[in-house]
Amino acid sequence: MLDDSDEIHPLFQGAPTTTEFKKLRKRLVRETRSAIETYGMVDEPASAESGAPRPRWLVCLSGGKDSYTLLAVLHELQWRGLLPVDLLACNLDQGQPGFPATVLPEFLEKMGVPHRIEYRDTYSVVKEKVPAGRTYCALCSRLRRGNLYRIAREEGCSAVVLGHHRDDILETFFMNLFHGGRLATMPPKLVNEEGDLFLYRPLAFVAEADCDRFARAMNYPIIPCDLCGSQDGLQRQQVKQLLDGWEARSPGRRQVMFRALMNARASHLLDPELFDFTGLALNGRTGFEENPPQLGDRD
Repeated sequence: MLDDSDEIHPLFQGAPTTTEFKKLRKRLVRETRSAIETYGMVDEPASAESGAPRPRWLVCLSGGKDSYTLLAVLHELQWRGLLPVDLLACNLDQGQPGFPATVLPEFLEKMGVPHRIEYRDTYSVVKEKVPAGRTYCALCSRLRRGNLYRIAREEGCSAVVLGHHRDDILETFFMNLFHGGRLATMPPKLVNEEGDLFLYRPLAFVAEADCDRFARAMNYPIIPCDLCGSQDGLQRQQVKQLLDGWEARSPGRRQVMFRALMNARASHLLDPELFDFTGLALNGRTGFEENPPQLGDRD
């Protein structure tokens, strides 16, 4: 599976040879492939006779540990013949002060990765529109997403691929729970509002700590995500600290909570739009066969 020959992708040149790193790399590949298969991100490959074009993904690269991990693992899967799509890396330079504009182009050229670098000064727009003291993230994200969708269309891509991992998904769930009053999070796969592009998160099963260990072990040129100066005190940071505390007291808690997101039971929640409570009828049975008791059930 790993580097049994000299023909490896440049993204993995110089990879550590320790057993620990090899296990980490195999785990990343396994979990990413599992998410791709679980959520149907790749259709059955078209036969050469069909003439159907090979799918093309726009892989968004910010320069952070997560997007480097995403890029490398997708190329690993493609290199091994396990991901029958074409990959185009894309960095959107949004004009943040101090952004090292040459780092990613030089890295991608050196790695032989097909890419597109786009400059759009959305930072100035955000600074103008967002009141003093408020965080930039929401508007910045919307502007970034709109530009990425445009680039994907221009490049003939069917999907925009993001580097959000398991911990991002959990944090978003709790942010929605605590601050938004809804049970929702980042889905691994969705269709944009226009209905012409997919958005994928192949790292949905991957822990943030594994992304960090991998990217640092590979010595990728990581660009910090604090250039706009709006990160301190964010709700996401507060949720992250809460989850860190739970994990410290009960190791493995994050994974248990993540599994819960894959095991939702509409009949044991309270949303009448998801479950037909008014249509429930007695049939002379307890109903436990279809709806087993849950933790916390009371008479």
